Amino acid sequence: VLWRYTGKKPDTLGPNTRLYEWIPQNDLLGHPKTRAFITHCGTNGIYEAIYHGVPMVGIPMFADQPDNMARVKAKGAAVEVDLETMTSSDLLNALKAVIYNPSYKENAMRLSKIHHDQPVKPLDRAVFWTEFVMRHKGAKHLRPASHNLTWFQYHSLDVIGFLLACVATSIFLFTKCCLFCCRKFGKTWKKTKRE
Repeated sequence: VLWRYTGKKPDTLGPNTRLYEWIPQNDLLGHPKTRAFITHCGTNGIYEAIYHGVPMVGIPMFADQPDNMARVKAKGAAVEVDLETMTSSDLLNALKAVIYNPSYKENAMRLSKIHHDQPVKPLDRAVFWTEFVMRHKGAKHLRPASHNLTWFQYHSLDVIGFLLACVATSIFLFTKCCLFCCRKFGKTWKKTKRE
C-alpha cells in the first residue's frame, strides 16, 4: 500500500504500507501492479485512473466530487464510501470489492479503451497545433474577439452602466408616480374631511 501522507507516522501502520510525502500519481496509476485507487474523486485523478484502467474507491468530499463519483460508479468502475459514516470495515469491503471482483477492472479497462480511442495521438495533435501557429504567424484568426475590446467593453462596464441607468430611471418614475398619487389622493382626502 502506497499512501501519500504528511505528518507523524501512525503507530498502527501495517508493514506492507509505505508513506510518502509526495507521489507522482499518474506514474503510480500507470504501474502494471496497481490494483485499486482510493481517491477523493477530483477530476484529474478520475481521468488519470480511467486513462490507466484502474478501478477506484471514491470518498467524495465537496464541490464536483460527488458528481464525479456518481458518474464513474454508474459506469461500474468504482465503489463509493461515504466520508461521514465510513468505518474501517466499510473501506476494507470497498477495497476487496474493487480488487477481487473482476467486473470493476473490466469496466475500468473498457473506459480506458474508450478514452484512448482517438483519431490522432495527443502528442501528434500538440505538434500539429504548434506548427500551425508557427506557419500562420501567431494564428491571429484564432484569437478570441476579447483581445480587440477596450478595457471598458471587456469588463462590460457599458452594459452595467446601461442597466444601472434603467434601474435608476425605473426607481425615479416609480417615486414620481407614488408622489403624484399621494398628492392627488391627499388633496381629495383633505377635501372630504373638511366637508
